[in-house]
Amino acid sequence: MFLHKSASKNELVTQFADWLIADIAKVLAHQTRYTIALSGGSTPTDLFKTLASEAYASKIDWKKLHIFWGDERDVPFEDDKNNAKHAFDLLLTKVPIPANQIHVIETIYTAEIAARRYDQLLHEYFDGKQHSFDLVMLGMGDDGHTLSLFPGTAVIHETSKLATSFYLEPQKMYRITITAPITNKASAVCFLVSGKSKAPALKEVLQGDYRPDFYPSQCIKPLNGNLHWFIDEEAATLL
Repeated sequence: MFLHKSASKNELVTQFADWLIADIAKVLAHQTRYTIALSGGSTPTDLFKTLASEAYASKIDWKKLHIFWGDERDVPFEDDKNNAKHAFDLLLTKVPIPANQIHVIETIYTAEIAARRYDQLLHEYFDGKQHSFDLVMLGMGDDGHTLSLFPGTAVIHETSKLATSFYLEPQKMYRITITAPITNKASAVCFLVSGKSKAPALKEVLQGDYRPDFYPSQCIKPLNGNLHWFIDEEAATLL
């Protein structure tokens, strides 16, 4: 595990953006595509804006990127709570990435069908490969959840499906998510965690006993890839 600590959220975003550019270049030096699963949440807002800026966008070979998402709310693409719309508005419409290399979770279907179609897509991309994604970008909630793996939900222990859906009672909505097994086959997994409210969960995830039903982020442990935590000082308060 690699721990990258920054003084502030802004510094965290810059540090990760620099790391990402270097990783893309390193991977594309020996293969023809770079696959990345994006996350929702507040920190990616600043990251997407940074990557869309001229200083950063010009350093990425966008035509070789293939974009996926780690999870999605069962809301229409036009809804501001849709993770894909967020990325499109701030980044993907501003860079020259081919449309057929952007793979949204299709919420025009029911959550069950959308999950099944995403599962099939992931099989088509990654079956037979040593790794799944080149990078899975993750956030972590105050409760220790990541992706749509929430405390006390059965999806934490999913072992056969690459993507699935379920009804999240506290939010009164369906969620579609990739699962721990395909995430843990990635070449790299990067958590981006900022803010003092994340400090208690971060301490438990990194230093506490292994209790994934309480802190689902603990079940993200790459098998043959690298795990990176990009955190700011506020999130690291209790470490």
